[in-house]
Amino acid sequence: MVDLTALLADLAAESEQLDALVAPLPPQAWARPTPAPGWTVGHQIAHLAWTDEMARLAATDVDAFYASVTSAPDVSRLVDHGAEQFLAAPAELLARWRAGRAALIDALTAVPPGDKLPWYGTRMSPASMATARIMETWAHGEDVADALGVTRAPTARLRHVAHLGFRTLGHGFAAHGRALPTAPVRVELTAPDGDTWAFGPADAADRVTGPALDFCRLVTQRRHRADLALTATGATADEWLDVAQAFAGPPGAGREPRAASGAGAPA
Repeated sequence: MVDLTALLADLAAESEQLDALVAPLPPQAWARPTPAPGWTVGHQIAHLAWTDEMARLAATDVDAFYASVTSAPDVSRLVDHGAEQFLAAPAELLARWRAGRAALIDALTAVPPGDKLPWYGTRMSPASMATARIMETWAHGEDVADALGVTRAPTARLRHVAHLGFRTLGHGFAAHGRALPTAPVRVELTAPDGDTWAFGPADAADRVTGPALDFCRLVTQRRHRADLALTATGATADEWLDVAQAFAGPPGAGREPRAASGAGAPA
């Protein structure tokens, strides 16, 4: 059984870590561009606030959630529109994000056992929703940290991101219009504390190995594969590293190799 209480505590901790990074920033720093084209630091936080609100609606008011989708002026720009809608002056945005993420935790706690929540193209358990929120909070936090030139120390919470990245192997192939693989893949990652996190059959011929931080950056498309110390053994594992995508929706544009873009080595 998944411990929802522990998951929600990790979601709160991941949010608080990012909050501590942005809260002291002067207003001009919130306008600093991030690696996501067209998105500032403020857009990144606004996106998290908007997505938390959509997740809260999914847990508390299904009709309102679906109405938010059908009333969008351009579904193809739903994510950008959400960030733009929630963007505000730093103090207002920070307060909105804090209130919204607290409300989401309360909402997920109250979902009856066994219920599934609507989401974009799928349905999710409260535990899966909490895991996805951890993944997104961490990933958008990476963009903020990159924009500010800050290196964040990885934590044990990355295990949630890594596990989600492994579980969405098939989604990465499907999102890119490729046939679902039939060969199982074993993933063995070096955790921040030096331990090993392993997913998949121990006897699988196809394997991915390397630092957990690099794997998480890959599956959230925060770094190009060429900039990461990941090793793929086998054709399926090798192809997966080109299409891996832990987030829902169409394939992301990904990131250019940092050396090619002049951004330097990964932080």
